Amino acid sequence: MKHRLTATIKATAAGLFLTLAAATTMTSTAALAAGTTVGVSWSNFQEERWKTDEAAIKAVIEKAGGTYLSADAQSSPAKQLSDIESLISRGAKALIILAQDSDAIRPAVEKAAAEGIPVVGYDRLIEIPSAFYITFDNKEVGRLQARSVFAMKPKGNYAFIKGSSTDPNADFLFAGQMEVLKAAIDRGDVKNVGEAYTDKWLPAIAQQNMEQILTKNGNKVDAVVASNDGTAGGAVAALAAQGLAGTVPVSGQDGDKAALNRIALGTQTVSVWKDARELGRRAAEIALDLAGGKKMTDISGAATFDGGPKKQKMTSLFLTPIAITKDNLGQVIDAGWVTKDVVCQGVKPGSVKACN
Repeated sequence: MKHRLTATIKATAAGLFLTLAAATTMTSTAALAAGTTVGVSWSNFQEERWKTDEAAIKAVIEKAGGTYLSADAQSSPAKQLSDIESLISRGAKALIILAQDSDAIRPAVEKAAAEGIPVVGYDRLIEIPSAFYITFDNKEVGRLQARSVFAMKPKGNYAFIKGSSTDPNADFLFAGQMEVLKAAIDRGDVKNVGEAYTDKWLPAIAQQNMEQILTKNGNKVDAVVASNDGTAGGAVAALAAQGLAGTVPVSGQDGDKAALNRIALGTQTVSVWKDARELGRRAAEIALDLAGGKKMTDISGAATFDGGPKKQKMTSLFLTPIAITKDNLGQVIDAGWVTKDVVCQGVKPGSVKACN
């Protein structure tokens, strides 16, 4: 009985010690976060989704007692370089950067590293080993886009409306798309009749690119693999002008509200949903952890990535994307990402399950 009592006392003491230790760690982390200013450099706010990302990032930082600072580069690499330097001078102890042009901002990222300020490359690769890279698996996004379009149109003329040439994601997406379509292209079932980068991911430029491809091919385009919802919107506008919207499958990504409505209406086939709330939350947590002294390799879920153009070994975290089509539109509604009335606006009653 005595031995049993002694063991119980020891176990209780050990448990109390662990509880106190955990509480001390949490208190220390909270104390560090409370004094942390996190600077966030946005490439632009033209895309609907960045506002969602920002809200998630800001909520985590402020809940932890930190301070959120931000700057909008307005699609200018030169301004973003200046913005990052300004965030550092304003006291940022960690940086989250959505890069407009990762090479153009290299001096500012290297300056941050020299001053011991951790950098989180947000959604787009900044191929500098001192920067932590967090994104969704962009090659998988490309695969999901291509699979969805290919399921609708396994043969025919394909157009590829790519992202910005200065964004590594554009090439990751295209590489994923080609992984899926290469065999069909080699067989001659699928023909690439036009591909174009979209400067700054602007929908208006995507529309111009699509118009040129349609003109070049006498409107004989059977499928469009567009790399995000903004470029998809531009492609759909070009198709609509020729009376082709709704007859040509079109891909996208981001789960933009307008794109989800286009899916319900039948003018867009798929939007690969990357829950920006999760991406923003994790990025903010990582920035605070790194500012508090945690090593990049100790971040939960971190892995080595060397698939960038320069083959640099990066510490990274990839989240999992989900393809949203007409069949599973209810998933984004149930998740609170978008309301049913927005998705189903103008949809013929009974034509889409999620809108019933």
